[in-house]
Amino acid sequence: MKDFKDKVAAITGAASGMGRTLALELARRGCHLALSDVNQTGLTETAKMAKKLGVKVTTTKLDVANREAVFAWADKVVADHGTVNLLFNNAGVAHGAFLETVKPADFEWIMGINFWGVVSGTQAFLPHLKNSGEGHIVNISSLFGLMALPTQGTYNVSKFAVRGYTEALRQELDMMDFGVSATCVHPGGIRTNIARDARLDKSIHEKTGQDTEVTRRRFDKALNTTTAESAALQILRAVERNERRVLVGPDAKVMDLVVRVLGSWYQPLITMLSKKTMGR
Repeated sequence: MKDFKDKVAAITGAASGMGRTLALELARRGCHLALSDVNQTGLTETAKMAKKLGVKVTTTKLDVANREAVFAWADKVVADHGTVNLLFNNAGVAHGAFLETVKPADFEWIMGINFWGVVSGTQAFLPHLKNSGEGHIVNISSLFGLMALPTQGTYNVSKFAVRGYTEALRQELDMMDFGVSATCVHPGGIRTNIARDARLDKSIHEKTGQDTEVTRRRFDKALNTTTAESAALQILRAVERNERRVLVGPDAKVMDLVVRVLGSWYQPLITMLSKKTMGR
């Protein structure tokens, strides 16, 4: 897809962060938008900003963990816009906990949004993307879909799953050759609200002695390498080039190289750095 003008893009998690910046950058390029998020206030604000750029914008309050609601939204997008060409499965949440004591409900919560939301979105929109004759699916994984980190096990699982799902999906789409492609995105530290809004289990405080808010600020500081605007530009460039995978930010590129060079030996390195950071 070399040109976004007069295309229609569906974006989840569009109320802030990368979802918002993707919407605005696409609008600047003449792409019409179908936006969704659980945050109605932020979603409305994004829509107002995008409409000023002269494109059609529709919004739907949506929990991507609700499979039936995702399918209903896909049908609504086509009813409202006549077609859909791009799907950005961008909605995501973060969670910190030690795996020894992580609550099943928290595991189900993060998987429902970060992984099953991607699966439901892909399956709901794929028939419509095929009908458009030119479609592309963009699934947001993470740097933590390439490497694991202590206390981020639930997040790691969800993002490793998105990576595997999208890589297999891309191969199947290439086999079928019906005009739809897919890209897996691995952002490093992006300046968004994801760390500030993360769920942090009490096990982090109990096992490290760190105050929960101190931990939250530490993660938030680590996720300030790349602006959301820069991330959006890199993602859209990857779509234009039909890339299978895109590493967003210098930290993602460096750590991907470290993992490739060291193999599983990257784990002791991360363990040592994590113990130092946590004061253990």
